[in-house]
Amino acid sequence: MSKNNGPWRIHSTEESFSNPWIRIETSQVTHPNGDPGIYGVVRYANLAIGVLPVDEAGYTWLVGQHRFPFDAYSWELPEGGGPMDVMPLESAQRELKEETGLTAENWQEIGRWHLSNSVSDERAIGYLGWGLKEGESAPEPSEALEVRRVTVQELVELCLDGTVTDAFTVLMTLSALQQAKAGKLPEAVARHFQL
Repeated sequence: MSKNNGPWRIHSTEESFSNPWIRIETSQVTHPNGDPGIYGVVRYANLAIGVLPVDEAGYTWLVGQHRFPFDAYSWELPEGGGPMDVMPLESAQRELKEETGLTAENWQEIGRWHLSNSVSDERAIGYLGWGLKEGESAPEPSEALEVRRVTVQELVELCLDGTVTDAFTVLMTLSALQQAKAGKLPEAVARHFQL
């Protein structure tokens, strides 16, 4: 049975692959111009959750790891998957603790984004965390992580000069910078974004 998806017409959809993290669907479609075709979509089992932690001195934490799809090392803010049946803030608190050992007393959501909306339904939620306390990290066994402490100013520069290429990290950083300029962040954090 065919159905419309905006200007697209979907005639059939079948699952091509699945694992605990993603499902790939392939659909037989009619393009908006009337031509027949196929469309592949990656469906995510989890939300993408990210945290921009900021301490009283204006430092944040980057997590370094090798990213398999690009065969390249990447520096990123703490981020990971949040199950759909868990409150996103709980997932953010878990990710921050797992990857850096940090806990935050204060939290503020700083944005929601679609990370690759031409081929996936991945949804991302970013948080700002402050009032930090250090502790022991507990990364997943499959992760080989390196943690680096940098100033907020350095993080902004790394995002703007292309050193940090992770889209989620760039989005969280520039969103926090803009919100600080607009007076939407607490002064305790916003003052570190006065570049």
